[in-house]
Amino acid sequence: MKQITEVLDRARQGDSKAAEELLPIVYEELRRLARGKMAHESAGHTLQATALVHEAWLRLGADEQPSWQNRAHFFAAAAEAMRRILVERARRRLAAKRGSGVKPLDADDLEIPSPTPNDDKLLRVNEAVEKLAGIDPQKAELVKLRYFVGMTFEETALAMGIAVPTAKKWWSYARAWLDVELKNSAQE
Repeated sequence: MKQITEVLDRARQGDSKAAEELLPIVYEELRRLARGKMAHESAGHTLQATALVHEAWLRLGADEQPSWQNRAHFFAAAAEAMRRILVERARRRLAAKRGSGVKPLDADDLEIPSPTPNDDKLLRVNEAVEKLAGIDPQKAELVKLRYFVGMTFEETALAMGIAVPTAKKWWSYARAWLDVELKNSAQE
């Protein structure tokens, strides 16, 4: 962990080689987080943890890394990139299942797959987390790290710079808030 912070500090100070050193150091951690998230995806999904990590890395700037404040800042950005990739993927799949602007055909001759519950749920949770971010950004960030990336309480607390008991309290609050929000949005 200290090594990540040191490399991030060097990159922030303008060391061009530091960004190249960053990926090998964080790669396994990012893959582990991505595997945790991908375990919640529906059977038959085509995106693999490695592809999710590579796409997130590209969105983070690849070898042209921005100035990360610290390890927590980097992993929070990585979590956000992974969340956005998964949400965009779910939206594309749902749009494709709804025709995606294609001229309708005779439905009697077609087998139309129904949207997977995971895609719908992912999008509903994402919308609720965005609402929570407007009310309490820290708790929304915690949800992103726990739900969308699959970090443990210990990893989340470390990434956010808070104590584990605080992370657990915030998680309880956020889950309750999201539960109410999701129930309200389902009734609309």
